[in-house]
Amino acid sequence: MRHAVLLLYVLAAGCHRGGGGGAAPDDQDMATPEQHPDEHAAMAAEHAMAGMVSNEDLHMRLTPLRSPAPGDSTRAAEILAVMRRELARYRDVHAAEAAGFRNFIPAAAAPVQHFTKLRWAFQARNGLDPARPTSLLYQRAADGSLTLAGAMFTAPPQTSDAELDARLPLSIARWHQHINWCLPPLADARRRWAETTNGQPVFGPKSPIATAEACEAVGGRFRPRLFGWMVHVMAFSDGDPWNAHHH
Repeated sequence: MRHAVLLLYVLAAGCHRGGGGGAAPDDQDMATPEQHPDEHAAMAAEHAMAGMVSNEDLHMRLTPLRSPAPGDSTRAAEILAVMRRELARYRDVHAAEAAGFRNFIPAAAAPVQHFTKLRWAFQARNGLDPARPTSLLYQRAADGSLTLAGAMFTAPPQTSDAELDARLPLSIARWHQHINWCLPPLADARRRWAETTNGQPVFGPKSPIATAEACEAVGGRFRPRLFGWMVHVMAFSDGDPWNAHHH
């Protein structure tokens, strides 16, 4: 669980060091296991990161789809080529673990499992290296086996659309950000995560609550942003690697 909490901190804080580079006050409760003992929040985050949707909703922000610019297709093809050449060595998940990747939430049942290398997650603040993603993505089969499907790249939360486009063309792929989460009060989180009203979850990414006022009314902790920017590139799965929506 410590690895999961560290990754939550890295993604939420934007991976910056130096002046102004620490976590924002709203993200401080993700800094250490002692401050953030709520494993249910980490598991909900795993499911949120594993599931992509094609449209924005209350808890998802997508970058705008841009018109193709000269060179976009070439840049995207080069990224795919590097991924397929450099990351194929991790088809066997044991090879990934030997190289320092760790499962975000080993016990989670999310259909796509994130195996993350924290050093590469920190390095991602400076740009996108297709050979060094933040996470490798493995599709979990019914028998529990894991098949390499792609990788997740990340960027600090304050990264502009122009910089995201420079990392990966916005005419090809859409970066996403998880937003407007209402979390249960930390002291009572384990009990209250399962709370529902009118058949809907009160807390987390499936909750209809998406404002600070509504979250405060149920005694929750509102997070306008849970992570920085992220994008999934399903370079090893069938279909369109840029729009392989999975749940």
